[in-house]
This record gives sequence, C-alpha cells and structure tokens, in this order.
Amino acid sequence: MNVASASATEIAAKVRRGALSPRTVVETVLERTDRRNDELNAYVEVADDYARTRAAEIERAIERGESVGPLAGVPVALKESAASKAGLRRTMGSVAFSESVSESDSTFVTRLEDAGAIVIGTTNTPELDHKGTTDNPLRGPTRNPFDPSRNAGGSSGGSAAAVAAGLTPVAHGKDAGGSLRIPAAWSGVYAFKPTFRRVPDLTRPDGFADDLGIRSSHGPITRTVRDAALVLDVMEGHHPRDPSSLPNHDGRFRDAIGRSLDGIDIAYTPDFGTFPVERTVRATVDDAVEAFGNAGATVEHVDVELGYSHTELTDTWLHLVGANLAAMNDWLAEHEDVDLLRDHREDLTDSLVDLLESGAGTSATEYLHQHVVRTAVHDALEDVFEDYDLLVSPTVSHPPVKNATEGSTLGPDEVDGEPVDPRIGWCPTFLLNFTGHPAASVPAGTVGHGLPVGMQIAAPRFEDEVVIAASDAFERLQPWSDWYSRT
Repeated sequence: MNVASASATEIAAKVRRGALSPRTVVETVLERTDRRNDELNAYVEVADDYARTRAAEIERAIERGESVGPLAGVPVALKESAASKAGLRRTMGSVAFSESVSESDSTFVTRLEDAGAIVIGTTNTPELDHKGTTDNPLRGPTRNPFDPSRNAGGSSGGSAAAVAAGLTPVAHGKDAGGSLRIPAAWSGVYAFKPTFRRVPDLTRPDGFADDLGIRSSHGPITRTVRDAALVLDVMEGHHPRDPSSLPNHDGRFRDAIGRSLDGIDIAYTPDFGTFPVERTVRATVDDAVEAFGNAGATVEHVDVELGYSHTELTDTWLHLVGANLAAMNDWLAEHEDVDLLRDHREDLTDSLVDLLESGAGTSATEYLHQHVVRTAVHDALEDVFEDYDLLVSPTVSHPPVKNATEGSTLGPDEVDGEPVDPRIGWCPTFLLNFTGHPAASVPAGTVGHGLPVGMQIAAPRFEDEVVIAASDAFERLQPWSDWYSRT
C-alpha cells in the first residue's frame, strides 16, 4: 500500500490489525511534507516530534492488545486559525499574533486523538480567516497542488492543499462562508460542512457569537467521502459547554456509504438565481449533476427566489463578518491591550483593515437588519426543501486564481463580465452559513489545464446523512482518485 495515497479508512484498518506500523505512516507523510511543503506552503508548523511520539504510543498500545480507536494511526492536519493544540502556534496568519501558542486542545482535537488520530501539524489560512483565498502577511499564499501558480482557496486552504498533495489523508477545517468547501473545490478534494453545531465549538469569550452572526462549522477535508464520514463520526456529538451544541447523532454517518438514491429528488440551480458563474464552471457542473440520475435519483432545474441580488447578499456577509471582527478587536483592546487597528494597522492585510473599519462603524440596528436577509435566504431554501431532498449547485463560480506577486491574493473581481467582491462575492457557499444547512463540495470535473471544479450538495438541516449518501454515490459514478497522481 502506498501510504501517501491511501485513505484514512485503509490506514486505520491496517494499523489496528498490526499490518501497518503507525511509525511508518508518520514517517511517510513527514518525508513527503519535507519534500513538498516549501513549494505548496500548506503547513504553518509541522509537529514532527509530537507525531513520532504519538505513533510510538499507539504502536505500543496495539502490542499490548489495547483498543486504539477507529482512526488508529491516521495523520490529521489542523487548520491553524481554528484549532487549538497545546504547544503549537496559533498565529491566525497575523503579525499581531505571531508569538501566540495554544495552551490546551480544542474539544474536537481531543476527540480525534482519543480515536487514535495523530496530529501532524497546523495549516495555513488567510489573516483572521476573512476571505476565500489563502494568503497572509506571515506565511504568504498556499499554492494549488494542481497548479502552484494558482491559489488553493480559503480559508482552509492549507488543509485542502495538504490533503490533495498526499501530505495527510485527513485535515480539519472550519467553514464560516465556505471555508471548507471553497478550497476543496479549487484543490480537488472532498469537504463536508455539517449542520450547524453538529460538531461542538467552545468559542470564548462569546459562546453565542455564531448564533447571532455567521453559522460556522468545523468539519473534515479528505480524498474520499467514506473518510469524511468516518471522521465526522468521531468529531460530532453534544457538549454541554456549547450552548448551541446538537444532541448526539443517532447512528453512524459512515452507514450512509453505499446507500441507494432511489426515490431521492434533487433540485439543481447553477446560480441561485443571481450569482454570475464562469461559463466553463457552469458547463462542468451542468454535466456532473446528471450523474445522479444514474444512481436512481431524479434531477430537476429549479429557480431559487432569494429576494436579494448577489451584491446585496455579499454585503450582508461582509457586514456580519466585519462586525464580529470589530467586536473581537474591541475585546482584545480591553482585555489584552491589543488593538489591531491602533497597534498593527501597517501589518494587516488591506482587505482585513476594510472589514475591521466597516465593522466598527456598524450600528446595532444595521447589524440586526442583516438577519432579515438571512431569514429570506432561509425561507427560500426551505421552499426548495419542501419538494426536494437535496439542492445541488456549483461550489464556487470561478476557477482557481493566480497567486498575487504583489500584495495579498484575492479572488476574482469579475465573473462572466459582472463585478463581484473579490473576498467572497464569487462564493455562493456563504448562503448555507446564513442558515446552518449541511453541505459538501465534491470534485465535479476540471477546466482549462486540469484545474478542479467543485459541486456543492446541500440538504435540510439535520439531514447530514443524505448529503453523505449522495456524495458517495457521485464518487462511485464519477471517481476522482486518479486526479492525485498529478499533485
């Protein structure tokens, strides 16, 4: 077995049987990371000593006949800005936090390690996760494994690039506007954003921030759907310290693998009625969605009536994110004597400065008005789900952009001749963060010289298993595993 291209499911099964040493797994991914990371800039920090120690502990546990968990020996990369692992840096891509080190482990990190996973390192993001491309003042851009002159997407770009390039079979990400799904689409991997708070998040000091703003979710990035389901089974589950945490899921998400789509009704929208979509992207997803018919589902084109233009919807996301960032900055100034605009303005990404300044000027009335827009989006999606089990669309509306040679990399400022905000306006993914619905991005095909295109699959809230079943059916009909020979 080639460990670098093996799935997490395969690795864990062999490790548990004693047929594969976890030390061999770790050394393989560390060696490949040593060769590739300078080019890709996927990892911020590689925890080589820690990973070797963990691998040795797991190997000794197996020798003693102890249970080592469903992720035994599986390397996992963590999104640096959104996961805490004691002793590893958490800079969030910002000079202001360049010396910050985590003192404890995030709840989901503990769950992953309790299941036998091995944290291999932390991955690159944009500064404070504020845009859909990965580039920051500390580390620079994360490069796309399919074309290193282009960006891997964001904000979990380092995680997606690491998985696509075989530097780890599993990576963690957090999605507040598409941050799992955007880089998955551009980097040719699978990502799953669960229903809001399926995976608990002990955000502090404001444990209610996501309820009032953007409904963000932790989730897995993998090369196979089966692996994502396996990891989600470990990460999910109620936590009393998360005021929005869902009850434990009844059953296993990996049981959705292989499930028939007979009787499943799928709605397809290429643009949510308002978003411009680059023509080759649209044509690729138009073709890909028809594969569901071969799996027993019915597919119909639908008009989604959101009631707002893509520009208005984008402005709503930017208002919410800007206000949340400004509130965070106020707290830092009061409790940590760190004011990003006062103390680090010259160090910050220009597009982040704009969000901080606009957020600081947002009144409570303006902030609350954004929830009127969110409600309209929620109602429009529920109108679709009254008649359909799934809603499918392009994940993002544009192929991967070139990395900037000066300044910070942004997305396109125009799609199909229509202006869009380069931070997030080309990503209809954020609609599902307004509402908290589960959604995945599957590799749908390629455009140009082999650049990946993603297809988004969304379902009603709490119907995560239906997304997994549909994703798996698509993977069986239109597999993408041979793509990775090019990374």
